[in-house]
Amino acid sequence: MKISIKALAAGIGLTAVLATTAQAGTLEDIKARGKFICGTLGTAEPFSFQDPKTRAVVGFEVDMCQKIADSLKVPMELKLIAVEARIPELIAGRVDLVAANLGWSPERAQQIDYSFQHFVSPQKVLARQADAELKSPADLAGQRVSAVRGSSSEQGARKNIPNVDPLTFKDPSGAFLALQQRKVQGFVASELMLVKLQQQASDSNVPVKILEPALFVEPWGLGVRRGDTAFLDHVNQVLGQMETSGDAQKLFDKWLGQDTAYKLKRDYKFEAIKG
Repeated sequence: MKISIKALAAGIGLTAVLATTAQAGTLEDIKARGKFICGTLGTAEPFSFQDPKTRAVVGFEVDMCQKIADSLKVPMELKLIAVEARIPELIAGRVDLVAANLGWSPERAQQIDYSFQHFVSPQKVLARQADAELKSPADLAGQRVSAVRGSSSEQGARKNIPNVDPLTFKDPSGAFLALQQRKVQGFVASELMLVKLQQQASDSNVPVKILEPALFVEPWGLGVRRGDTAFLDHVNQVLGQMETSGDAQKLFDKWLGQDTAYKLKRDYKFEAIKG
């Protein structure tokens, strides 16, 4: 079978175009599209949640995405994603970056690249106040606990509580309700979330307590597609500038500091995750 030189050249040209398209990075995609797409949860106060007055999605991680969009001089589009869809949505290219309570783990770091850490989260266990025999996470060995499906909290429970029986839910409200309804003995989540739930339940018929010590501690980063060095470097540059300018502290104070319901003190920096 003969192949003309013209056809061969056309084929080579098409291959080159496809290769160039495949190698195009996120920065080029954003420039061509004219907007930056940030994947976030929209259900995780104070990181990304719906403001009850304006109905807009706001929060700590939303403000970080806006900083990145501003640095790129393009509008930001928020895409709300489920916990278990964070990495698949990123890999598939449906979002440019994931800012969605994304805890670092060796397994996830094999699939995506992480930015500098922007939060460090102790993961703890919430239990009913009436269950006096539960004093630490170790007391939940062989028991049933709830967690958000696909979260690092679920993974941490399986790893750190012997013979645990996890019952997973799509969102934190379902996991917390399971604890209140005595379907589980504990609810595993970030300390930040548990503090807020403990406050909300203080006047209820089912008061709760946070078990000490922390089950594990995890740094949170922004997720980018693996190997996209140019975009990762740009994101880290933005985060680094926020740290040196004081904007990182201002952002923390706005959403998590002493004038908020959480009253936390920042004891970490926006810096590379030490995995």
